[in-house]
Amino acid sequence: MSTFRQSSRLPVNLRHTAYQPGAVSIASLRLGAGSFLLPEMDRHRILVHASAATRSYCGQVGKYFVRRAGDIDLLAAGEAGGFEAESAFDTIVVSFPETFVQDVTGGLGARGSRRIQTRHLFRDERIEHLTRAIQADYEVGSPSGSLYADSIGIAITARLLGLDDAAPVREIRLSDAQLKRVLDFIEAHIETSLALETLSRVAAVSNSHLRTWFKAATGLTVHRYVLRRRIERARELLVSTDLAISEIAHRTGFAHQSHLARWMRREIGQTPFELRRNSAI
Repeated sequence: MSTFRQSSRLPVNLRHTAYQPGAVSIASLRLGAGSFLLPEMDRHRILVHASAATRSYCGQVGKYFVRRAGDIDLLAAGEAGGFEAESAFDTIVVSFPETFVQDVTGGLGARGSRRIQTRHLFRDERIEHLTRAIQADYEVGSPSGSLYADSIGIAITARLLGLDDAAPVREIRLSDAQLKRVLDFIEAHIETSLALETLSRVAAVSNSHLRTWFKAATGLTVHRYVLRRRIERARELLVSTDLAISEIAHRTGFAHQSHLARWMRREIGQTPFELRRNSAI
């Protein structure tokens, strides 16, 4: 992708944001499925995907991509963009001014002419760690102050400028096609007793590799992902149909009604009966 696909829809459900003119700004966003717009700014921005695998469409190249937890997009200053997401997702957006680039490159001599350039869907553990450090500080009221945030912003900038110097590392993980096959299979067979061995065959990898790579891709274990999808499917049926709760439990892969109720209370804080009653109010 050379740029994001532009869209007319603005981000919604802003969970947390902080901004200091001329320094680092951060926003933790919870967005629904659909178009996501990043308007043109005079600041560089990085987006760290913070959700399970999210299938998205890039209109610039006319292709679908899977954004995994920890995937990073870098949007250079002066560029606008966006993408179409097929499901709700979380993302952390950190922006910083061009002055940070000047500070970093000022002492690099011949290398001082380096520029931040847009790039998409790459992974870097250090950048992710630094981004989450800023987020954690802001979420508790910024007790470390702007100096802390700016220091981390400079460290992120230095890392971005040095990415091209790093030796390429071949990361072993599920391909987009493998992950899509597994996710589609789970959706199509949510009512059955899904087994790791079955899903491993779908992905054409070993059980141990699927466990490791699936969590790396989605941020969740296979069991936790399947459980959450079962609960989400049950929630949809509870509010949109008059099916008996025992039938909904059967259709979503739970052993019985009590099994469904126990997990729904643990995951969303409501039993099926409470959810249905509250949705009818």
